Amino acid sequence: MTTRHPALTHAQTFADAYGLRLPILLAPMAGACPPSLSIAVANAGGLGACGALLMQPAAIKAWAAEVRAKSNGAFALNLWIPDPKPHRHAETENAVRTFLGEWGPEVHPQAGDPALPDFEAQCDAMLEAAPPIISSVMGLYPKTFVDRMKAKGIKWFANISTVTEARAAQDAGADAVVAQGMEAGGHRGAFDAATAEAHMVGLFALIPAVVDAVDIPVVATGGIGDARGVAAALLLGASAVQIGSGFLRCPEAKLPQAWSDAIGQALPEHTMVTRAFSGRPGRTIATAYTRAAGSSDAPKPAPYPVQRGLTQAMRDEAVKANDIDRMQAWAGQSGRLARAQPAGEVVGHLWEGAQKLLG
Repeated sequence: MTTRHPALTHAQTFADAYGLRLPILLAPMAGACPPSLSIAVANAGGLGACGALLMQPAAIKAWAAEVRAKSNGAFALNLWIPDPKPHRHAETENAVRTFLGEWGPEVHPQAGDPALPDFEAQCDAMLEAAPPIISSVMGLYPKTFVDRMKAKGIKWFANISTVTEARAAQDAGADAVVAQGMEAGGHRGAFDAATAEAHMVGLFALIPAVVDAVDIPVVATGGIGDARGVAAALLLGASAVQIGSGFLRCPEAKLPQAWSDAIGQALPEHTMVTRAFSGRPGRTIATAYTRAAGSSDAPKPAPYPVQRGLTQAMRDEAVKANDIDRMQAWAGQSGRLARAQPAGEVVGHLWEGAQKLLG
């Protein structure tokens, strides 16, 4: 008679509690979470997700309606907690505009004016969509919104990057924390943007420290690219894993081909953390643009979201041209492990492989 590994039992208990067949969650990647990807992950037994940062309320509700109609309804909606109003410096922005003019179309003076969707209206739309889970990143939801979530029976997963943030999330009422290691692709989920690059904690140091510090489930994310990473995260005490870059090469992600190909070829040292796209630190493929933007003679990036506005024209042109050297090509350090296969097959490989490794 064989006994199931305690880590598998622990993870299955978490999955059962959230109506999942297996403890694999899609990361809520803003701009890279089309309904098709979440539908595939959910129908394979995992949890779909939408990074709704840039979406208007109507688009959030439409996304949720489509995923609910074409899947088992297992998905989460995610928002960034807004940053304070950025400090603008005309001289810095002009220098950035001149630099970007060497990489793409002329950048208009008004390009850096932030035009973000209304956060409170987005929150209202998420509540109306009523997903099983709402997650947060870059901070914690206000108590009033947490109370409204709880009243509707919606669970709150809070993205954290340090033990201190994990404790704060638990104290604020989070039902689970998503522990993000520095290996993760895309933006660093730190509460304080100013110190995001100083507190770069690796996932396998972060998981056990957070598990020991809080009494709620811990979901591991960042640098998990195959069954070995899933098994290791569960052995360290995680209840589930959340994967972003590992799904980006799936056809359902609808990524530009150059970005997908670059992920599949990137060794860990081929990625870097940069503020050159948005003004907030994020891990990307090290491209010609990001290397040039990080050189000593390049201008300092403007703050978020000003820098994002300034780089918009270049990024749009890069996508149209399928040009990886100017593209905002977020990728984690384990991107090379991502499979260019249907997302449902990827989910199956991850979970079946982890179960074999854990016996």
